[in-house]
Amino acid sequence: MTTPSSMTADPQTPGFLDALRPLLPELSVGALLGFATALAVKAVGRIVLIVVGLLFIALQLLSYFDVITINWLHLQAVAEPALRQGSEQGAAWFQRVLLANLPFAGAFTTGFLLGLRLRL
Repeated sequence: MTTPSSMTADPQTPGFLDALRPLLPELSVGALLGFATALAVKAVGRIVLIVVGLLFIALQLLSYFDVITINWLHLQAVAEPALRQGSEQGAAWFQRVLLANLPFAGAFTTGFLLGLRLRL
């Protein structure tokens, strides 16, 4: 029969929390910075979308009143290679950043995703 004293963990055996203890400052800073970055990205993203929307409305109004003529096919041909190249380079850069410092990156990503989900 086992006694309650034999069921307790040996104080000499390191547990999960003991192994995690040296990483806690890095994890907490990563989560906090990820959360703050997500809030900043949301705020700046809203401003950028408003500016882009107002610019589009201005271009459409100028085009409607025959002040300017917009060649949408040429604009697409010019912008598409730059956007494709930027997304490919951005994905590779993001992967390098995430794998460079894994504990910090995991906490940062978790904080970032929580910050994006937060509704203010």
